[in-house]
Amino acid sequence: MGSPRHVRQMRNGNYGRGNMEAELAASLSRNPMVDDLFYAQNYGANIMEERGMPRAPDSPLCTNLRPHRSVHESLHYNPPMSNARAVPLTNARLALGSLDTIMSEGSFIIQGEGSNYVATRGLNRSRCRGSVSESNFNKHLQRPELQCQGLRTYEAPRSNGIYGPFSSEPKYNSLAEVRGYIYLIAKDQHGCRFLQRVFEEGSAEDVQVIFNEIVDHVAELMMNSFGNYLMQKLLDVCNEEQRMQIILKVTMEPEQLVRISLNTHGTRVVQKLIETIKTRRQISLVVSALEPGFLSLIKDLNGNHVVQHCLQFLSNEDNKFIFVAAAKYCVDIATHQHGCCVLQRCIGHSNGEHREKLIAEISANALLLAQHQYGNYVVQFILDLRIPSAMSTMNMQFEGNYVRMSMQKFSSHVVEKCLAVFNDENRARIICELLTTRTPCFEQLLQDPHANYVIQSALRHSEGYVHNLLVEAIESHKAISRNSPYSKKIFSHKLLKK
Repeated sequence: MGSPRHVRQMRNGNYGRGNMEAELAASLSRNPMVDDLFYAQNYGANIMEERGMPRAPDSPLCTNLRPHRSVHESLHYNPPMSNARAVPLTNARLALGSLDTIMSEGSFIIQGEGSNYVATRGLNRSRCRGSVSESNFNKHLQRPELQCQGLRTYEAPRSNGIYGPFSSEPKYNSLAEVRGYIYLIAKDQHGCRFLQRVFEEGSAEDVQVIFNEIVDHVAELMMNSFGNYLMQKLLDVCNEEQRMQIILKVTMEPEQLVRISLNTHGTRVVQKLIETIKTRRQISLVVSALEPGFLSLIKDLNGNHVVQHCLQFLSNEDNKFIFVAAAKYCVDIATHQHGCCVLQRCIGHSNGEHREKLIAEISANALLLAQHQYGNYVVQFILDLRIPSAMSTMNMQFEGNYVRMSMQKFSSHVVEKCLAVFNDENRARIICELLTTRTPCFEQLLQDPHANYVIQSALRHSEGYVHNLLVEAIESHKAISRNSPYSKKIFSHKLLKK
C-alpha cells in the first residue's frame, strides 16, 4: 500500500496527475476486487447492457462490473467458497484518495477464495457524489448504470455451488455446455435441479452422459446434501445395467453400504435402491452388504428405516438374515428406542418358523422387557396378537409379580393389557392377586400413581363375582383413600355403581 508519508503526499497533491494515476493503478492492481473499476473506467463495460437488460437512472438494481463469463469459465476458474468470511474493509489494499466511498463507514467485504463482495449499507447517490468528488472515478460513478441506492456489488468469479449474498444463480442452458463438469454441479443446489430436469425431459442418451460422469462418485453423491436427490432420481430412470453398476460401486468396499445407510442423506438413496432392485443378483449383493451391519442399522435413527424398507419390499426369504438376527438379539433390540419399533415390524412381516421363533424369544424374556421403557411396547404388541402359547408363557412369568408390576410406570401398562386380552380365568387370577396382597396392602394400590390405573382397568374388564369382590374392597377403603389425588378417579368411576 505504501508508507504513511507516501499516502500523505498523494492526499496533499504533491504528485502530478500522471504519477498519481500510475501509483493508483499500481495500488489497485494488487487487489482483484477493484480491477473491475478500472475495467469500467477504461472500457465503459456494463454487464446490464451486454445482456440487454433495461437500464433506468433510478433503478435500485446493483451493477455487475464484471464482463460476462460462460458456464465453462465459471466452473474452471472458481474454487469453492467454503472459507468465505467477512473482514473489515480496512484490510483491503485500496487507494485512500480514490475510493473513499468504498472505505466509508458501514462498508464490508465478504472474501473467499476467488471472490470478493463489497457492499455499502445506508448509502445514497448524494453521499456517493460527495465522497468521490476528488476521485478520478467521479465521472464514472455518476453514470446512472454505475450507481445503486443503498447497495453496490463488485463480483469476482463465483464458485461452483456457493453463491455470494448478492449474486444470482447460474444459468444452465443445455447438457452440452456442462459436460466435463457434471460431477461438480451435481453437488450444487441449482446444478442438481438442472440435471434432474434432464432426467425427466431428456433422452436415454442424456441419462447415459450424466451417468458416465458420476458413476465413479456415486457413494460420495449419495451422502451429499444435494447429490442424494440426483441419485434418487437416477435410480428411478436408469436401466438395469446402470443400476447394477451403481450397486457394484457401493458394495465394492466392506460396510460401505452400511455407512451410507447410517448417513442422513445416504439413507434416502439406499431406501430408493431397495425399492427399485429387481434381479436376484442385485438383491443378493445388497443383502450381503447390509447383513454385517444389521445391529448398527436397526439401532440407528437413519439406518432403521433401511431395515424397514427391506421388510416392506423384499421377500421373506431375502429378509431371512433380519429375522435370524432379530431373534438372536431380541432383548438388545427390544430395549432400544428405534430397535423396539423395528422388532415389531419384523414380527408383523414374518411368518412360519421365523415368526414363531421371534415370538418365543420375546415371550421367554417378557418379565424383563415388561419393566423397560421401550421393551414394554414389544410385550404389549405380542399380547395384542392373542397367541395362546405366548400368553401362557407370559402369564407364568407374571404370576406373583402383578402387584409389583402394577406399581411400576412401564410394567403397569403391561398389566392393563393382560387384563384386557386374557381370558376370564386368567383375568380373575390377576384381580385376586391384587386383592390378597399384604405388602403392599390394597389401600396403597388405590393411592399409587400407576397402580390406580390398573385398578380402573380391572373394574372395566371384570364381571360377576370377581367384579363384586373388587367393588367391595374399594368401598371398604373409601373413607381413607377418597381424598387421595390418585384414588379420586377410582371412587368417581361409574363402574362402582354397577
